[in-house]
Amino acid sequence: MAKKPPRRTAERILEVTLDLFNRFGEPNVSTTLISAELSISPGNLYYHYPAKEELINALFDRFETGLNELLQASDGVRDVEDAWFFMHTLFELIWQYRFLYRDLNDLLSNNRRLETHFQTVLKNKTQAVRTLLDGMNRSGALHIDAREVEATATSMVVVLTYWLSFEYVRDPRRALEPESAQQALLRGAHHVLHLLVPYLEAGQRGHLLGLVSAYTPRSAMQSNPPLAKTADEAA
Repeated sequence: MAKKPPRRTAERILEVTLDLFNRFGEPNVSTTLISAELSISPGNLYYHYPAKEELINALFDRFETGLNELLQASDGVRDVEDAWFFMHTLFELIWQYRFLYRDLNDLLSNNRRLETHFQTVLKNKTQAVRTLLDGMNRSGALHIDAREVEATATSMVVVLTYWLSFEYVRDPRRALEPESAQQALLRGAHHVLHLLVPYLEAGQRGHLLGLVSAYTPRSAMQSNPPLAKTADEAA
């Protein structure tokens, strides 16, 4: 069997850098640490990426490309099941590049390119959520006044963007560790979609409750308040 060609050094550098940034936070990772982790000389690292900022930008470009491809799927969301899968997939991508969200304020204050590009990321996320709401509204899965769409979409994007920061503040020692990932992402999807509860058709709301119950451990369910009842159900 023919041997696979070795991965190019530039690719290996990005993979290891992403892992280190995610584990320790970008401000705590130096180029010296990256080259030591790779067992290459600092000169070899600088040959491919002359500055740490270029590593950050290269990783961000990969994230942005993946995000834009994923956001296009929002036009296929028609019900809670679709929305749950869409949100969870979004959170999986955010988790893959979680250092961007964990260290967001520092990164934006020190990197003008990221500052401008992340504004575009927020706009694209918001547009995708508007598309999602429009599709669910047209299918009858939810009923939302056009005047409430913008505020609802913005609130959903805020939770999407800062959920991992909330998880980190709540449990700094474990929140961003790989073994905590799955439940953190499920909680994020749950709380983003919880914002739709006042607008969901009764059957769709019941389906959301079922998804939350199916994917959330009982202990976590007990530590979080139940979804609020709609006015019709309370009556």
